[in-house]
Amino acid sequence: MADNQKVAMEDALRKQRAVFTAARPEPLSARKDRIKRAMKLLKEHGDDLCKVMSADFGNRSPMQSMITDIAGTVNFGKYCLKHVDKWSKSEKRSVQFPLGLLGAKAELRYEPKGVIGILSPWNFPVNLTFGPLMQVFAAGNRAMIKPSEFTGKTSLMMKELVEEYFSPDECAVFTGGPEVAAAFSELPFDHLVFTGSTATGKKVMEAASKNLVPVTLELGGKSPVFLGESADFAKAGERIAMGKMMNAGQICLAPDYMYVPESKQDEAIHGVWQGTANMYPTMLENEDYASLVSDRHFDRLQEMVADARNKGAEVIEVNPGNEDFGSSNARKMPLTILKGVTDDMKAMQEEIFGPVLPVKTYKAIDDAIDYVNENDRPLGLYYFGEDSGEREKVLNRTISGGVTVNDVIFHVSMEDLPFGGVGPSGMGSYHGVEGFREFSHARSVYTQPKIDVAKLGGFKPPYGAATEKAVKTMMK
Repeated sequence: MADNQKVAMEDALRKQRAVFTAARPEPLSARKDRIKRAMKLLKEHGDDLCKVMSADFGNRSPMQSMITDIAGTVNFGKYCLKHVDKWSKSEKRSVQFPLGLLGAKAELRYEPKGVIGILSPWNFPVNLTFGPLMQVFAAGNRAMIKPSEFTGKTSLMMKELVEEYFSPDECAVFTGGPEVAAAFSELPFDHLVFTGSTATGKKVMEAASKNLVPVTLELGGKSPVFLGESADFAKAGERIAMGKMMNAGQICLAPDYMYVPESKQDEAIHGVWQGTANMYPTMLENEDYASLVSDRHFDRLQEMVADARNKGAEVIEVNPGNEDFGSSNARKMPLTILKGVTDDMKAMQEEIFGPVLPVKTYKAIDDAIDYVNENDRPLGLYYFGEDSGEREKVLNRTISGGVTVNDVIFHVSMEDLPFGGVGPSGMGSYHGVEGFREFSHARSVYTQPKIDVAKLGGFKPPYGAATEKAVKTMMK
C-alpha cells in the first residue's frame, strides 16, 4: 500500500473529527438530511449498482440485488427516519430516596460518538455498507468506509457516488486490498464496524485494540437448522433451499447444516431437493442463480466436497437439468448435499459460505442441542416444527445471535430486531433501537440539589452518627 493512502485516511479522520466537533450540537435535521441523501443515492443509482454487482460476481441476479441490496436498504433508511426523533430523546432516570424530593435529577443522553469506520464485505456489498451507515448517520456521526476488494467495481462505484452525494467531512470511501484494510483497522476511530469472517474479525479487533476503539463485529459461523418430528418437510425443504441457494449460499446467515430426525432423513433431503428444483430447474444459464465470487472460493468448496467424499460421506448433487458443470467456467456450483457427515470433515469444521449442505441425524432432539452447545455459538439458528414444547426447549437450551422459527435468515430483515452475533459469531448489533445505541454514547448527567447532600448522607468527614445511620440504611 502506498504511504499516501495511509496519510489520506489519517487526514480524512482528522478533518472529519474537527468538523464533527465544531458542528456540535448538530440539529436532528442534519442527521435526517444525510439519511435522505443516502437513500437518494441508492434510488437514483440502484440499477447501475446491481449491474456492477453482477459483473463483480460473474453473474448475480439484478433482481436479487435490487431486493437485498437496494430496496431493502432504502426501506431501512425509512425506518431510521421514522424513529430517529424518538431514539434521540434523553431518558429520565430515577435517583435514590430522598434525593428526588430534594431536587436532584438524573438523565441519560444519547450522544454521537464522532467518526465511525465501516469495513464492509463482498457478499452484499451495498446493503452491508449502507445499512450500518443509515444508523451511523441517525446517531449523528461521520463515517469512513473501506469496502471489499473482492467486489472492486462495486466498491469503486460506491466511492464515486459517495463523493457526489456527501462532502468528505461527512462520509469518505477508501478502496484497496488487505493492506489498506489493515491500516484502516488501526485508525483511532470512535467506533469500528466490521462484517466478515471470524478469522478476519480477530485481526480487526486486535488492530482496533491498539487505540481502544470499540468494535461491532458481524461475523458468521455454522448456523444450524433443527427439523423437529412435527415439521412439514416439504415446506421446510423449500424454505431451507431458498435460504441456502440465495446468493449461492454466500450469506453469513445461510443455513450451514441440517439436523434431522434419523427416521426422516430421506424425507428432509427430498424436501430440499424438490425446493431447489422448483426454483432453479436449470442453473448454468439461469440469471437467478449467482456465481461464486472468486476462483479461490470455488476451489475451496470443491475441496470441501472432495474431502467429505473421501472420508465416507454420500454426495448428492441437486442438478435438476442434468447440466455439465465441469465444462463451465462460470464458477457456478449446484447444491451439494452431504449425507453421513462426520466431525473430521472440513464441511463440519469450517463455515461453508456456499451451496454445500451437510445433513446430520439425531435419535433425540437433546443430542442435537448438545452438539450445537459443544461448538462455537452460531450467528443464526433455525427451528422447523409445530411442537411448541420442543421449540422452546431448543431455544431455551441453545445460544445464538438470532433465531428464525419455521424459516431461515428472515430475522435479519426485521428492521426493529437487533442483528448481531454472540461469541465467535460476533459482538454488538445494529438494526432496531439497539443499532442507534451501538453508535451512540450513553452519557449520564446528574444534577445535584443546593442542599449539602454529602453532609446529609454522612459521606463527609469527620465520620460519625450520620455515617453509621447511612450505612445501616443501605445494608437493610
